[in-house]
Amino acid sequence: MKTLTFGELMLRLSPPGFERLLQSPVLQATFGGGEANVAASLAHFGVDSYYVTRLPDAAIGDAAIRALRAEGIRTDHIVRGGDRVGIYFAETGASQRASTVLYDRGHSAIAGIEAGMVEWARVLDGVDWFHSTGITPALGPGPAAAFREALAGAKACGARVSVDLNYRAKLWTRAEAGRVMRPLMGQVDVLIANEEDIQAVLGVEVTDTDVTAGVLNVDGYRAVAERLASDYGFQMVAITLRESLSASDNGWSAVLYERGNGTFHQSQRYEVRLVDRIGGGDSFAAGLIYALGTGRPASGALRFAVAASALKQTIPGDFNRVSAAEVDQLARGDASGRVQR
Repeated sequence: MKTLTFGELMLRLSPPGFERLLQSPVLQATFGGGEANVAASLAHFGVDSYYVTRLPDAAIGDAAIRALRAEGIRTDHIVRGGDRVGIYFAETGASQRASTVLYDRGHSAIAGIEAGMVEWARVLDGVDWFHSTGITPALGPGPAAAFREALAGAKACGARVSVDLNYRAKLWTRAEAGRVMRPLMGQVDVLIANEEDIQAVLGVEVTDTDVTAGVLNVDGYRAVAERLASDYGFQMVAITLRESLSASDNGWSAVLYERGNGTFHQSQRYEVRLVDRIGGGDSFAAGLIYALGTGRPASGALRFAVAASALKQTIPGDFNRVSAAEVDQLARGDASGRVQR
């Protein structure tokens, strides 16, 4: 399977452990970003994983490409240009202190990408699955135009298309997100989102649900998924369910609706002791893409995706450095955490 993802790669700066930002004069530098995280997971699963972004032709851009290649990601189609890599500062919370993210991504290289900079017909040749997120078009008119081009190119070449809505209130308003994203949803085969994304971008609310209190109305999620599939023609709608018990402990599960046969699947549920929740949704998306793309049935694909994401949230950094075999072991029920000798 050949996959391609498109979006922004960022420099991540984090204080050590559970320290507050600049509590000590040390910041750990890594790279990450929604679509790059998906590409990294897919590469670790053994997929031929390509990633498209725009990076400056300078030392930080070179370091970013080396980091991607170290994960097994193919970087052949990355566009070079612009002046800077976007930065985000991630402070890991604990117990009742929430994790926080601060962005410094204005005027980044990808914010300057424009329609026509990527030869999508050539880049997408032979691609089986294309994935992006709602973060990319939120970066400005140029990225939004490139996002539209990519979706159209993927459909033209016969690739399956998935989009994770990933609404970011710090990047655009709900009205702006709806105006840009809703007209494009007809080109999407698999929609991935959580209840907040669905309400913010598509204007549909899940009733009788309070994730902060751990109250989930599964029937409400089914009704929403059925409505979205009917309105936009999605083949599948996947909704992740995070119960935020504290900054250290979350409940984690998901549901998946198949429009073709009207089947609604509910996954296993994990109680995750969080090490790093950033990238959790991206690892779910990658697990779903891998499992569906390699022919697994929807119910098995959902179990695989939830297990993959649970494992990611125990690993520092954005990338999910686990194999398909490790995910399968957890998905089969081995959640003991016993030492493997």
